[in-house]
Amino acid sequence: MAQLGAFGLANHRTRATPFLRLIDGTGALDPHLSLKENTAEGVAPGFQSDGFLRPPHVNLISHGAYADCLVSPRSAVEYGAETNGANDGEQPQSLDMAGGTLRRDQALKELGTGLYISNLWYMNYSDRNNGRITGLTRFATMWVENGEIVAPLNVMRLDDSTYRFFGSELAELTAERDFIIDPTSYGRRSVDSVRLPGALVNDFRFTL
Repeated sequence: MAQLGAFGLANHRTRATPFLRLIDGTGALDPHLSLKENTAEGVAPGFQSDGFLRPPHVNLISHGAYADCLVSPRSAVEYGAETNGANDGEQPQSLDMAGGTLRRDQALKELGTGLYISNLWYMNYSDRNNGRITGLTRFATMWVENGEIVAPLNVMRLDDSTYRFFGSELAELTAERDFIIDPTSYGRRSVDSVRLPGALVNDFRFTL
């Protein structure tokens, strides 16, 4: 969800990015967090719809600091920049988050007592310029005590800031990562994908 409008040059120049506080220095992300557009290891082609080539990688966030934007040919002309073959929406199609050091089979033990969340959906911005996101838990959300799953929990609504769950409250990322291909096929088969680790977070804010 955070990738929508987050990395495009046009969104940055018009100050409509959820990473506005990261750019102007009033917000921070954890140094363990690194994101890149990894075309070389995704399933999207190495060129966009107008035929402009994409580099194998574009570093977007490097160790918690903003690194680079995705630049479409149109934005390149409008803002006097060099294109890196981004699509018209300047959204990642092969988003890749670096892993950490936490072994997945040790995640519940490290969690101790708290929530195990397997999936979030219906994600949207509740405050775009402050990087605040809302969404619902989905599928199995479990209550964990002393490193053991105790019981399933009903659906809950998350409403929290990127600067908390990927910033001040991020404890660790798993070493193992999942490669997830977008299954949507509205009009055409999607070629978008993400490669993501799990995250151990000290605190999440839920509204119900």
